[in-house]
Amino acid sequence: MSAQPRPIDPQSPMPHRKVIREWLVPLADRSTLRAVLLLVLDYALWAALLYGAVSLESFWAKLACGLVLGFVIGRLFIIGHDACHQSLTPHRGLNKWLGRIAFLSSVTPYSLWDVGHNVVHHGYTNLKGFDFVWAPLTAEEFAKLSPMGRLLDRIYRSGWAPGLYYMIEIWWKKMFFPSKKEMPTRRGVFIWDNLLVSAFTAVWIALVVWGAQAAGQSVLVALFTGLVVPFMFWCAMIGFVIYVHHTHVKVSWHDDRSAWAKAQPFVSTTVHLTFPFKMGALMHHIMEHTAHHVDMSIPLYKLKQAQARLEELLPGRIIIQRFSWRWYFTTARSCKLYDFTRRCWTDYKGRATSQPTPMPMGQGA
Repeated sequence: MSAQPRPIDPQSPMPHRKVIREWLVPLADRSTLRAVLLLVLDYALWAALLYGAVSLESFWAKLACGLVLGFVIGRLFIIGHDACHQSLTPHRGLNKWLGRIAFLSSVTPYSLWDVGHNVVHHGYTNLKGFDFVWAPLTAEEFAKLSPMGRLLDRIYRSGWAPGLYYMIEIWWKKMFFPSKKEMPTRRGVFIWDNLLVSAFTAVWIALVVWGAQAAGQSVLVALFTGLVVPFMFWCAMIGFVIYVHHTHVKVSWHDDRSAWAKAQPFVSTTVHLTFPFKMGALMHHIMEHTAHHVDMSIPLYKLKQAQARLEELLPGRIIIQRFSWRWYFTTARSCKLYDFTRRCWTDYKGRATSQPTPMPMGQGA
């Protein structure tokens, strides 16, 4: 029987990723039954909330249902996210179809998310020129933008518009029938997955219209509370989540691939954001994000244990941040642009807003 690993001294070299992943092997078991039950439960919630958003008489009750429906879309997306990583069940083919089903409610084409998230984001997290998710501009890049481009960047990074960023920069440009400029690779499966989510959305609209007419409700109001509000809430939720996962004054970006590899990006570029009242569990533990980046095969229902294991064995290495709105908006004010020469975040005037990151000395990822 192999000896149990001991916590690594913060001053010691970081173990290789393969060693760290071995610590988490017992937590990588996947259950088909549990995965299917989670998917069925969340779609049952989706259907019940859609019914309320369309059929209830009170506008405020309909609006409340629509907002919670947007949150449930986020839960379904996280299930699809696991399936796309092949961590939901032990069956590769089943994962692909469960992922497509889970992604329908967020109008996310499975194959395009797979490329943008699994290949690009996880393959090159926080490496400038590769990872495009919330990639910060340099002062020179910002200065070259058009007035509208500079205004948009200010709005995106204000802290108030993560949903607008996701809707325009990720979903519209890179997911929903992307142009050849945004997605040079053209595959038939990209078109089919876009047609699939489009067909689902058409059925969704038809159900809302039919339900409103059957309940004697305004069709326009029903479309607003049963379709527009949930989708907008979902965009705000995912935009916020991916922002806080990798944006922090202690999180670095890199423009040199060798330096990036030495920085152990699967640990150093990821934030574990904690919440009161077990909010993390309501979001299927997607905020236990360091463990997810270390080993994408760990299912969502094992991430809490995996994150605790990492934090026990790598004390002082993982960025753990308790969430507060004060912290969030302070981060939004601090993390505007990135100076790759000084290796720090700056504001729009070029003033450093974080401590310079030391040159990486760790082993390669």
